[in-house]
Amino acid sequence: MNKPDSLREHLLAAVPGLARNPERLLMFIDSGKVRCTAAASLSFEYAYTLQIILTDFAGHPDSVMLPILGWLRVNQSELLVNLDKSADGLVFEADLLDRSKVDLSLTLPLTERVVVKRLDGGGFDVTHPGEPQYEAYEDQGEVALYANGEPLASWQPPAAPDSMALATPPQKAPRHG
Repeated sequence: MNKPDSLREHLLAAVPGLARNPERLLMFIDSGKVRCTAAASLSFEYAYTLQIILTDFAGHPDSVMLPILGWLRVNQSELLVNLDKSADGLVFEADLLDRSKVDLSLTLPLTERVVVKRLDGGGFDVTHPGEPQYEAYEDQGEVALYANGEPLASWQPPAAPDSMALATPPQKAPRHG
């Protein structure tokens, strides 16, 4: 599982108080599951809850929440874009120790895909692909439809919105045989 280490590195780089005291950043994996189907591949997905505990934290909670939200945008974006998942996506509790320090506990439901491919010479190749990323919408220009070389319709779509779309690789055409 790679995401906990990635998030740890991100937080230590982003939050000066944690960089000075990295021993105050604790992480635990709870409720771990492996999801796999009976498909021909051995590929699977880890699903778990990551618990992050900051002990004797003297910084403002925003200094932790915003870097985590930035990390989620890249590494678990459905927690931000899916309204059902965002409702319970980033959960926290705080023990107020005194007027300047807290013990802060945060939980995140995370998943990680593991792609397993059989090698031609035997054995398997295991990879942990990154999450699909968002990219800006692009103007597509005029749209034209043809059937048997004859124009059916054409139009100019409205300008692209000032927002993002999930980048998805093109799908392979099904083989007919």
